[in-house]
Amino acid sequence: MAAARTAEANRGRDIVILDMREATPICDYFVVATGTSRRQLHAMSEEIDHALEQGLGDRRLGIEGFAESRWILLDYGDVVVHLFDAETREYYALEDLWARATRIPLKPN
Repeated sequence: MAAARTAEANRGRDIVILDMREATPICDYFVVATGTSRRQLHAMSEEIDHALEQGLGDRRLGIEGFAESRWILLDYGDVVVHLFDAETREYYALEDLWARATRIPLKPN
């Protein structure tokens, strides 16, 4: 929830939280968000990293796609954050690929 809230605070769009526990043993949750520019995607990824590390003590295990900034993947073990530009998100359609996963609503603060 902290990753999704941080994406929202950094103007992420179409934020989806997927409960992956019944769908795969890889992780417990996916957080998926769309950014409107390379700069925004970078800012979101850096702020999420800061929020999870400083606020919750979660250390990032890996990062992919930061240089290209079309799909940034942040791996925290139990939670994997996917930050996309709009075109790449539509192309890969993770929500459709993992349609069996339960969507967790992002409730207002």
